[in-house]
Amino acid sequence: MNKDYGKSKGLHLNYSIISDMIPENARVLDLGCGDGSLLKILKDKRQVRGNGIEISQNEVIQCLEKGLSVIQGDIDEGLKQFKDKTYDYVILNKTLQSTNNPEFVLEEMLRVGKKCIVSFPNFAYWRVRFYYFFTGNMPKSKVLPFEWYNTPNIHLLTIKDFFEFAQNHNFKIQSGIYTTRAHVRKGVQYNRFSNFFAEEAIFVISRD
Repeated sequence: MNKDYGKSKGLHLNYSIISDMIPENARVLDLGCGDGSLLKILKDKRQVRGNGIEISQNEVIQCLEKGLSVIQGDIDEGLKQFKDKTYDYVILNKTLQSTNNPEFVLEEMLRVGKKCIVSFPNFAYWRVRFYYFFTGNMPKSKVLPFEWYNTPNIHLLTIKDFFEFAQNHNFKIQSGIYTTRAHVRKGVQYNRFSNFFAEEAIFVISRD
């Protein structure tokens, strides 16, 4: 793992972890790729053969300006344009909680990718719990910065939820990284400690 994780913050930390998960020259599909920042890093540092899908026309234009291969599309409608196991890795970075049908999106990812990387904010993080308990308002943090009325996050989940989902849908969690403002921890098995103290989770999953 990257020894400089502790010096990184926010998205830089997230991007560094994901970059270290992917081998050089891999075929990568980045779902909900935004302005293409992560995909650009992967192409520059890992020489991946990468494509992206993004629903926002403005962000697709930003991707194209970076020289990236990105198409405009809605991942909630599926990935029917791609054959089974087309990609070595399919990435869904901080997007799962904003999809309309996360179950369908994950099934499509596992069909198209040999391995998949999924990251999401952990709604069981202790600061989120305390915020709700002491203020009576929907929690806000750096990872969850929105108001209840304008948030794109419509399916909030916890690390425990994701482990239970994996078991019920017959896919494997091959590796996991839990991040907070100060620490990065590895973990494959569920434990209450990570569910309570991790602000964000990043998992590598597969069907096999």
